[in-house]
Order: sequence, then C-alpha cells, then structure tokens
Amino acid sequence: MTRTRATTNANPNRLAGARSLPATQTLADLEKIRGACKAMVRRRAASSGGLVLIPIPGADIAGDIGLLLELIPAINRKFGLSPEQIEDLDTARRLAIYAMVRKSGAVMVGQTITKKLVVSALQKVAVRLGAKQVLKYIPFAGQAAAVALSVSAMLYLGNSHVDACFEIACGTIEEK
Repeated sequence: MTRTRATTNANPNRLAGARSLPATQTLADLEKIRGACKAMVRRRAASSGGLVLIPIPGADIAGDIGLLLELIPAINRKFGLSPEQIEDLDTARRLAIYAMVRKSGAVMVGQTITKKLVVSALQKVAVRLGAKQVLKYIPFAGQAAAVALSVSAMLYLGNSHVDACFEIACGTIEEK
C-alpha cells in the first residue's frame, strides 16, 4: 500500500500525525509536551529493564538500540524538532533552531536518527551497560541489579534528550 502526498502546500508531517512547532506555542504547552515525553521515556525504560531478563547475550543491547531508534525521533516530533518539521519552518526560525542546537550540543535534535548515532549515545552509559551484561547472569540479585542499571541508563538518555528538546523549544519562544 503506497501513501500519496497532497500536492498542495500542506505539511507532509501533518499527514503522518506529526506537527510542526506552532508559532503560538506557550511555555505551558511545552511543559505538557515535556511531561508526555518523560512518561514515554519511563515506559521505554521499563521495557528496557524487561529485555535484561532475556538470557541471550546481547539481546538487551539490541533491544535498547531499537527502543532508542523509536524513542528519540518520537520526542523530536513531539517538540516539533524532527528534521522534516524544522525544514518546513521559515528560514529565520530554522536558522535560529539550528544555532540553538549547536549551542546546546544536542546531537540528536533535528537529525535523522541512525543506528550509529544511537550507539554513540549508548557509549555515554557504557559502564552501566557493561556491568549489566555481567550482572544479568547472577541469579536473582544480579538480575535485579542489571534491571536497575538498564532502566537507569535508559532514563538518563531519554530524559537528557527530552530536556535538551525542551530547552531548544523554549528558546524558540524567547526568540520571538
């Protein structure tokens, strides 16, 4: 089944259910989006914890990569900071957003999220992930510790990205 795109000036992201950052967005709107994104991060972190219990070596890391490949673009879309949404903005706003992204150092905002980018993000929590791999084979206490490490690593990565997106989106309000 192929999807056809409207030939008018309609935003293609609106067809897919995403939305661009509206010009009238308020700080209260951004707080609601941040809350929804943090809830999404908590759900994915719980899934990551469950993946630790699979006794196949590397299955949890592969699962974490898959979770982040879905989570990061979803957060970007919620804040209106996906590459497609940014490209739909006028030139001045687009340049302002890219300047804020560079200033903040948020490498996953406004970018197409690839496996390589996710793996580099996971390297920030490599010590936790390494300990998790060892601990998961120790019955009960080790598995519980591995679950805790997995959940905390996913929470750290996800919430850091939510906070970066929030700061950049707030900057677009202040730029006006």
